[in-house]
Amino acid sequence: MKRYTRGFTLIELLVVIAIIGILSSVVLVSLSSARSKGKAASAISSMNSMRSAAELTVDSSGKYSTTLCTAATGELATLRAAVNAQTGKTTACNLGTDYLAWAAEIDMTSVGGALGTSFFCVDSAGFAGNKSATIGAATKCN
Repeated sequence: MKRYTRGFTLIELLVVIAIIGILSSVVLVSLSSARSKGKAASAISSMNSMRSAAELTVDSSGKYSTTLCTAATGELATLRAAVNAQTGKTTACNLGTDYLAWAAEIDMTSVGGALGTSFFCVDSAGFAGNKSATIGAATKCN
């Protein structure tokens, strides 16, 4: 009687399947981290775009629109909604009582790993960057 020895044993197949499972779990963990960092980067990009959108509302006397931080429509409102959607948090926007300055911030803690260690702030003076603490009701980031 002839015995065939070609093919794989059950143990060999189980070992290969286990290795594939371990490798796929490592890849999925990496993708999750990359996804959260991408959301943080998108939120920061939208925050930077808010400064340009705010400058479009300046009138001839150099004052920002009185509804800059409260408008429900318009480019700035759309950007704020995008930041809120990416971070799951609410963007704070402060407009000075004289309408000459404004600042906006988002809490980036627990958003995007290394990028999520602080508050990200933009203001009318041109600042855009991380802050270790909230600006509260201020109209300047620094």
